[in-house]
This record gives sequence, C-alpha cells and structure tokens, in this order.
Amino acid sequence: MTIDTSWFATLTIIPTLLPLAGAALTLVMGRSPRIQRAVAVTAIGAAFVASCLLLYLTDKYGTYALHVGGWDGKGYTNGPLGITLVADQLSALMLVVSTVVLLCVVLYAVGQGIRDGTTEQPVSIFLPTYLALTAGVCNAFLAGDLFNLYVSFEVLLAASFVLLTLGASADRVRAGVSYVLVSMVSSLIFLAGIGFAYAATGTLNLAQMAVRLQDIPDGTKGALYAVLLVAFGIKAAVFPLSTWLPDSYPTAPAPVTAVFAGLLTKVGVYAIIRAHTLLFPGGSMDTVLLVAGLLTMLVGIFGAIAQADIKRLLSFTLVSHIGYMIFGIALSSRFGLSGAIYYVAHHILVQTTLFLVVGLIERQAGSASLRRLGGLAASPLLAGLFLIPALNLGGIPPFSGFIGKVALIEAGTQDGSVLAWLLVAGSVVTSLLTLYVMARVWTKAFWRPRADAPEGDLADTGPSALVEEEGDIAFGDRADVGRMPIGMVVPTMLMVVAGVALTVWAGPIFDFTNDAAAELTDSSLYLDAVLGGSR
Repeated sequence: MTIDTSWFATLTIIPTLLPLAGAALTLVMGRSPRIQRAVAVTAIGAAFVASCLLLYLTDKYGTYALHVGGWDGKGYTNGPLGITLVADQLSALMLVVSTVVLLCVVLYAVGQGIRDGTTEQPVSIFLPTYLALTAGVCNAFLAGDLFNLYVSFEVLLAASFVLLTLGASADRVRAGVSYVLVSMVSSLIFLAGIGFAYAATGTLNLAQMAVRLQDIPDGTKGALYAVLLVAFGIKAAVFPLSTWLPDSYPTAPAPVTAVFAGLLTKVGVYAIIRAHTLLFPGGSMDTVLLVAGLLTMLVGIFGAIAQADIKRLLSFTLVSHIGYMIFGIALSSRFGLSGAIYYVAHHILVQTTLFLVVGLIERQAGSASLRRLGGLAASPLLAGLFLIPALNLGGIPPFSGFIGKVALIEAGTQDGSVLAWLLVAGSVVTSLLTLYVMARVWTKAFWRPRADAPEGDLADTGPSALVEEEGDIAFGDRADVGRMPIGMVVPTMLMVVAGVALTVWAGPIFDFTNDAAAELTDSSLYLDAVLGGSR
C-alpha cells in the first residue's frame, strides 16, 4: 500500500512553518491580545495535529525525507542540497510529546495572565517568542543536516533568553546572562564540530555524512564525536556540563520554567541519540557516556536533597534523570534505546507537570520555599495534582516512571558488564532518593501545619507575581494569594492525564519505541529514505 507523498511533505513542514508564521502574526498583532492568543493556540494546536498524523504515517509507512525546494541532490556528488527534513518514528514521537507540552503550557500561561512583575513588562512579546521557541524545538527534531540542527539550537537560544529575562528583574537578568554565556560556548563548540565534520566528509547532510564517515580513520571519527558530544552534552545538562541549569531555570516565570525543564534539555538528548546511532555507531564512546550517566544521576539527586526551594529542587532532579536517558543510549542495544526513548517521553511530561504545579503552589501560598509552606493538603485538588506526577517521577508502580526505569535496568542487566551493573545500582539509588525528595516536599509543603514552617508567616506577604487576565498587576497585593484560576488548573490536569496515559498505554507505546529503536540501530532505513539509490 502506498501513500501520496504530498501528504507527508505537508505534514512534515507544518510543525515548523505554522509556529514561525504565527510568531510573525502575533508580533504584528501586539496591540490585540485576544488575537495573539487565538493565533498562538491555533498554530500550536495545528502543529500537534500534524505531529499526530506524522506519528501514524511513520509507524505505518516508515521514514520520510522532505528535500525543501526539491533540492534532492540527484546528480550531485555531495548528496542532498539545501534543507532536508526527516520524519521517522523517533522524531514523530518527540514532536507529539513536545507539542502536547507546548500547547498545555501556552494555555496555562494565558490562564495565568502571562505577565508577572510590573506593568511596564513587554507582555506582547511573550507569545511571538514562545512560538519561535516552538518552531525551533520542532525543527530540531526534524533536522536532517547538522547546520539545520545548529540553526534550530540558535533559534532556541534567542527565544530562551527573551523568555528567561521577561520582567527584567535582577535575578532573571543574571540567570539569563549566565544561560546565554553557557549556550554560546556550546554553540561555538557545535559550530567548530560542524566545521570539522565538513572538512572530514565534505557534507553536512546527516545521511551522506553517515556513509562517508565509514571511510574516515577511527581517530578522526573519535575526535569529531567528542566535540559534538561536548556541545550536545551542555544542551542536555549532562554532568559535568550541567552546573548552569539549576541557577538558570528557577528564576523564570512558571510557564517558562516548565517548558524549559520539560523540553530544552531533551533536544540535546535527541541530538546525542542521532549522533550515537546514525553518525557514530559502534560504541566508541559508550564507556564515557556510561560514566557520565552515572555521575549525572548521583550528583543531580544529591544536589536536590540539599535544596529548600521547590523550583531548585526540581531543577536538580531534572539533571539527575537525564542520567537515565544517557544510560539507555550508552548501552547501544535495541532494548536500551527503546527504554531511553520511553523515558524521554515520560520525563518531558512529568517534569513539565511538576513545574506547572509549582506555579499553582506559588499562586495558592505565595511562595515556593519549603521554609514558608505548609498545610497545602487543605486543597485536595492541588494535593492531587502534585502527588500523581511526584509518585510518577519517584518511580512508584504502576506509573510510567517505574516502567521506564525497569526497562532501563533490564537492558543494563542484559548488557552484563561491570559498568552496566554499576549503572543499574545507581539507577535504583537515584530512584529511591528521588522518592525521598518528593516525600520531603509532600510532608513539608502539604502535610505539616503552616504554623510549623520556620517562615510560614512570611509566605503570603510578598508579591504574588501573578495577575488576572486583562487585569492590572497585583504586585504586593495579597488578593492574588489563594486563588487558582481555572485557566491554570485545567492545563495542569491535562498534563497529569497525559503522564498517566503513558502508564495506561505502556504496552503499545513500548511496541512503538521498540520499532523506533530498531530503526535507529538499522541506519539503512534512514539512509534509503534520504539518499534513495544515490548512495
């Protein structure tokens, strides 16, 4: 059975093109907030629908490559020219999960009122920048050449800096500057890697490069892989390249922190998967990645234990759970890759949900500090919204966190090496400590009386940093505290449901991730889709 490739072509370009067009339109309509919101939600919603259709088509018909402008490189020795977008099962799954998150977070931001801080904030710039971020994320998952991937990272960097510093408070500007400096270093290293790759292979197309790297000496390939791993490792927050993250994310507004925590590091993980399976198969860096994965798990979770602010605590758990994904990738087995892909999807949803819940906690209690919180269990809705993703992150059965960890641990035991067994032990320890950290937040913020908190009387005296939609800022006004708008609660509930869905349909999803891992380990499918018979 065949399919009209024009459908594939249209669906492949929509997740990038529509958000970009939406960004331009919302920028023009800066004086019309309602039109801005309608355009943003419509663009991301359409990207989600297109991603779902791509997920179905790639599962049914396999990998599809779109040579933008028809520059397929036929007759040229350097292979495809121009921009190549490639949709396979991995990229389609990442698109679906990412657009779910992006759509729920923008609805949450609209429900919150988008702005926090002072009335002088440039609120109208939020949605255009957010749509540009959406386009960068989607394009990164579809990029079929290194330079297009680099451009996607730069779009993310530019949009991220604006979103991180929205409100221009001293803490946000300081965190934003730190984030940009680290990201620029990463970009420079990535750009150097692009130059080295082109010098060695004469192409930047990933498929063509994969073919030509087979004839490159091992030493050159190892050096090139090391440069790209450093660049991608910074993006993914892999230890020891992760120290920037806990200081950058917690200062941003809740919707920004949520989407950053859920998605941006996973773009780096995705790039590592592509490089590891397509460009440099064979496991030449497996030992390095396994050690990095173990240290990322342990250092991250030990850092989380020492935190008294929920945002910083979750930022450290974010780092620690990146180690699980690196663990699965470094095993270089089909089952390990399948577990890593499932865990990426799980962590995107659960980590984003927890940061959205923190935004609700701030709205309800006026603070995210454990020293000032208590008695939140009096709100059963808020308690439930926190408890489900917290248990999921901690790996309590039958949630997806438990399923993903079991899959990775089983893949490690199948490997059987000493280092793999150390990772298995590290995974169990990290999971138990994650559960301890989540239980600590529950007992202090929800279970104990607020009067027992060391600074409980201070929680609701500061600025709530939230506004009603279309309203004036209530900076320093206690009226906002204790009120959770339905526009913030519903998207959070949808994210909780999406996380639970990974558990309910774990069997079919794992079948899909197994197929995606099979495609990754058999690069001929990708090469045939991009190069056809030209290789």
